Amino acid sequence: MNSDVEINQAAQLKSIDEIVKSLDIKIDDLFFYGPYQAKLKPSFTNTLKEHKTSKLILVTAMSPTPAGEGKTTTTIGLADALFSIGKKSAACLREPSLGPVFGMKGGATGGGYAQVAPMDKINLHFTGDFHAITSANNLLAALIDNHIHHGNELNIDINQISFKRCLDMNDRALRHVELKLGQNHRDTGFDITVASEVMAIFCLAESLEDLHYRLGEIEVAKRKDGVSIYAKDLKAEGAMTALLKDAFQPNLVQTLHGAPAFIHGGPFANIAHGCNSVIATKTALKLADYVVTEAGFGADLGAEKFIDIKCRQSGIKPDIIVLVATIRALKFHGGISVPELNHENLEALELGFNNLKRHIENCSQHYGLEVVVSINQFNSDTEKEMTWLQSAIDKLGFKAIRCSHWSDGAKGAKELAHAVLEKLIKPKSCKFLYEDHLSLKEKITTIALKIYRAKEVEFSESALQKLLLLEKNYASLPVCIAKTPYSFSSDPKAHGAPENHTLMIRELRLARGAGFVVAICGDLMTMPGLPKVPASEKMSVNAQGLLEGLN
Repeated sequence: MNSDVEINQAAQLKSIDEIVKSLDIKIDDLFFYGPYQAKLKPSFTNTLKEHKTSKLILVTAMSPTPAGEGKTTTTIGLADALFSIGKKSAACLREPSLGPVFGMKGGATGGGYAQVAPMDKINLHFTGDFHAITSANNLLAALIDNHIHHGNELNIDINQISFKRCLDMNDRALRHVELKLGQNHRDTGFDITVASEVMAIFCLAESLEDLHYRLGEIEVAKRKDGVSIYAKDLKAEGAMTALLKDAFQPNLVQTLHGAPAFIHGGPFANIAHGCNSVIATKTALKLADYVVTEAGFGADLGAEKFIDIKCRQSGIKPDIIVLVATIRALKFHGGISVPELNHENLEALELGFNNLKRHIENCSQHYGLEVVVSINQFNSDTEKEMTWLQSAIDKLGFKAIRCSHWSDGAKGAKELAHAVLEKLIKPKSCKFLYEDHLSLKEKITTIALKIYRAKEVEFSESALQKLLLLEKNYASLPVCIAKTPYSFSSDPKAHGAPENHTLMIRELRLARGAGFVVAICGDLMTMPGLPKVPASEKMSVNAQGLLEGLN
């Protein structure tokens, strides 16, 4: 079978104005970025009416592993399958970040015959949204230092500047930086763009007016007397909105099967809230009968934040959860090394099943939703392993569907599509994990004990001091846990389903404009580094100008 990029480049794509006819979008409603990419014009999105019967399908997964689970691939495959059986459907995805594209993970446009296209453009600069977000972020950072340079009228304490510059690249050398501006020296660092508050605001704002307001509410520093300084004090929000106004409109592309796909915004789910933009999701729900969206990493991170942050703020709620698993990943969580995953091992599969079981229980019990398990098939899966897994899921009272969309495209997910449609006849009502009135500490503890199955939460001394300050004015905000995606705990090596562990909170950050408080666990970094052999080493451009080596 050809590589992902070869399959994508060989596909016979239709012009984007042809693709969007299935959503009743006309050519005059589009702003084109070449023949296969477009943004929706605000003159169109601002006039759309609510579609009260549309259904939102949330695709999430078990805890990720180096073996890969195929969550994005399943999102696309399911959207394609629904489209192929005559349903008015659309996929709703995040934009890829250059960090993982050139780092360990590679591209984020699906795989095999369940991809969005053109993948080379989407994975790289796309429509320039991330560059606009990076520029808006760094404009604010420049305005802070410029204000200090020209006399510091606001009396900013240079040792209490919390706002950081960002870059959409994995670069560990930028984690700790010393800035020298005249006589003022201070320690700071860069975040990756997808972990920035500007990215979070971009994805949670519902209009340009809301975007403008939220940007102004960013807390950037403290005065020497402890009073907060906001972006609006520097008159930054207007220019930041100007940089973001075009990027703010949702992007439309196509799947290889010809289904429409919204791709907009892209916060990480381990160090941010992990969902595509509210404006793209709401637009899709106004245009399609079935919208298939994804939340990053495992359900303990992406699904929890999708429901407790994105849904809480926007009013949208998923109607069902599709939980992606693979036999290879389950065996990894059962203690088997990656080179051994292609061999049948029922004992490891049974041990690793505890990870999937906990995710199923969390989604069903704590969020109140129907759960359908999508088993993403690999050639190495044996019939004994598949039969055991489907039986184990059936004993829990849930449906498990074998899926082959990676190799077979839309038809490989048709059974999954019919299973989802059957459950959607009588959908259950989604509920939040915690109530707004709880304290920040109670919210963090609720997530740790109920979702991660920890026995306790331990705060560093600095985090505890910050918690006491934040409780005074921001206790009503939801919390965004930033932790390793590879474990239910804050230890990335604790695979499977660890319980009775201690969740270590190292740092708390206020994302005032975004509307949540970030709790950073363990050794997690908000600026990732590249692996020893980065994915960039395999990439090149051939004599015909085609990209090679991107997966």
